[in-house]
Amino acid sequence: MKALILVGGFGTRLRPLTLSFPKPLVDFANKPMILHQIEALKAVGVTEVVLAINYQPEVMLNFLKEFESKIGIKITCSRETEPLGTAGPLALARDKLIDGSGEPFFVLNSDVISEFPLKEMIEFHKSHGGEASIMVTKVDEPSKYGVVVLDEQTGKVDKFVEKPRIFVGNKINAGIYLLNPAVLDRIQLRPTSIEKEVFPKIAAENKLFAMVLPGFWMDIGQPRDYITGLRLYLDSLRKTSSPMLASGPEIVGNVLVDETAQIGEGCLIGPDVAIGPGCVIESGVRLSRCTVMRGSRIKQHACISSSIVGWHSTVGQWARIANMTILGEDVHVSDEIYSNGAVVLPHKEIKSNILNPEIVM
Repeated sequence: MKALILVGGFGTRLRPLTLSFPKPLVDFANKPMILHQIEALKAVGVTEVVLAINYQPEVMLNFLKEFESKIGIKITCSRETEPLGTAGPLALARDKLIDGSGEPFFVLNSDVISEFPLKEMIEFHKSHGGEASIMVTKVDEPSKYGVVVLDEQTGKVDKFVEKPRIFVGNKINAGIYLLNPAVLDRIQLRPTSIEKEVFPKIAAENKLFAMVLPGFWMDIGQPRDYITGLRLYLDSLRKTSSPMLASGPEIVGNVLVDETAQIGEGCLIGPDVAIGPGCVIESGVRLSRCTVMRGSRIKQHACISSSIVGWHSTVGQWARIANMTILGEDVHVSDEIYSNGAVVLPHKEIKSNILNPEIVM
């Protein structure tokens, strides 16, 4: 079985982290975002993953080479010379996706994190006999999204309604598809939207079916959703009693700590925290709802909440980092500094308080 992951472009919404790495390689819960998807695909028998990409393919491939052998899966790139939307990349990668077996293939949006119930999706796809299956998820505010209107009994998709003003349903496209090779015959090699151009035509022929995603779902392509996604992900680990979750007198709620990280005495860590490889958390530190990425040091009595600390950064003693502060790679915050929602580009030093959200260039 094969799969295509729509990697896309520059990841501007997740800057300054994407100034250092392409978005799919930004760490989420202590491993690159895209690895969560590749591991889930491998687990259901996918043997080759094609990355549809138009930005830094060399960086992506070089980085993923080590995981190819570790996971035991083939990873290739399909390079776009111009942005092709969400359907054009399938036409571009057609020769890589069709192997003559007639087997369906997965398509995933690289920003999506969930429990990836792909085994159930394969069974669902076989059971309805249609041309395409899409995963949908329930949301509280459907008016912000494109809503998928479907038959609750059979899953057959009736239509798509973009940002409805009146309530037509609460299921939205979750960005995970399982498609028969025949779908590729419907797509031309040009910038095309799979959601707006391809799926409505398949639905009109009664060949598109939707499966409601069990468990959590989040598009983690921007900082606030990244932090929310981390909470949902850690919560799902708790429900399965995962041994990955940390425990101890200093841990509150769900926390992920890499085995190479060091934690000092008298800390209070959690809930909803991920501490990456090689991090040093000195004594008396308070962390909540945050990610501290690989190689960072948080000095004594610093307090970090609802924020992201990028790779190899330092937060000084008694500093307070809060309210969606995002530190890029190699940022150094001096002692006793307060940051309220700052977005700090890589390789900067912060020596004075930031009282209101701003971009530090």
